[in-house]
Amino acid sequence: MLLAIDCGNTNTVFSIWDGEQFIATWRTSTEWQRTADQYYVWLSTLMHFQKIDVEITEVIISSTVPRVVFNLRVFADRYFHTRPLVVGKDGCILPVDVRVDEGTAVGPDRLVNTVAGYNLFGGDLIVVDFGTATTFDVVDGDGAYIGGVIAPGVNLSLEALHQAAAALPHVDITKPQRVIGTNTVACMQSGVFWGYIGLIKEICARIKTEHGREMKVISTGGLAPLFQQADALFDEFNDDLTMHGLVVINEHNRKNI
Repeated sequence: MLLAIDCGNTNTVFSIWDGEQFIATWRTSTEWQRTADQYYVWLSTLMHFQKIDVEITEVIISSTVPRVVFNLRVFADRYFHTRPLVVGKDGCILPVDVRVDEGTAVGPDRLVNTVAGYNLFGGDLIVVDFGTATTFDVVDGDGAYIGGVIAPGVNLSLEALHQAAAALPHVDITKPQRVIGTNTVACMQSGVFWGYIGLIKEICARIKTEHGREMKVISTGGLAPLFQQADALFDEFNDDLTMHGLVVINEHNRKNI
């Protein structure tokens, strides 16, 4: 069994792949201080609670938080007796090229999304991921990662408004009934919601023009369906895109050992 781990700035996702499907997925907050033993106690308790009795033989990790990788490596080695693959590190081979400026470090989550997008939908893609940051990853016709765009995440923008302006409250993102807000909360929700609709449409349009070919727009992340309510922004939505990419990368490395 494969344990796929996607560590983002806000949450870390653990999924077990049985060779055909994910049989379980759990989320926890990302904390770089968490030890290997704490990870195991947390995971084993959840597995026991859901009556999942399987043997983990492989582990693959994608992490945008470098400080957590060491403890996740120890976790895999100590409790599953396996050396984990870490996306972006030596020993992990990608099935696609990365064509960016020399010396540029590309976030592993963006590489994983590129691999997954190409595997599921082919080339000439824009992958929009709604995470702590909202990222736009451009996938060439042959599946290569050729760059993209990084914008502030939706919740990050709302939190910045709340923290920087004393009179503005913390609000949840939702689709407002009207563009013109008649109270502070409605005004903030309208600004963020319609502002991000405009951001997504404009950035995708400019990428398509610059790329010079027809492109599909693929979305992932929990807020993607919310923004799809306002307009047909995306051709496809896949909430498990990153996990699918980890499975593809693991299989590619297993075949090329």
